[in-house]
Amino acid sequence: MPVGLEIVSPEKLLLSRPVDMVVIPASEGDLGVLPGHSPMIVMLRGGTIRIHEGGQVTSTLFVSGGFAEITPERCTVLASEVLPPAELSRAEADRRLAEAEAAYAAADKMDVAALEAEMDRMQSARAMREAAEAP
Repeated sequence: MPVGLEIVSPEKLLLSRPVDMVVIPASEGDLGVLPGHSPMIVMLRGGTIRIHEGGQVTSTLFVSGGFAEITPERCTVLASEVLPPAELSRAEADRRLAEAEAAYAAADKMDVAALEAEMDRMQSARAMREAAEAP
């Protein structure tokens, strides 16, 4: 029995289909979701979603962050940005990283929330660069 996977961006529903397994970039580390998974809600970090079917990775998508709701039957990814691998570029990742580093350097060091947000942006840009360089 497959797990239902839905990937939603702010603009639209991007994917809705049954899959054997999905691996999502949770903030604590990559998380594999199979049918019967314990219910949870997790934050996502920038990284690659890997969709498994027939014992192999059949597709990947880059997410810059968001949340995932997991139930025993379904995994719903609510992503702030979703990009297919073909749309990733090292130049764009480097631009985003430089922008986030500059914002971090300019942020009020007493504003922990602002510092954490810029650190998340830097991590997401680094993950995008890594995904853009992947074969």
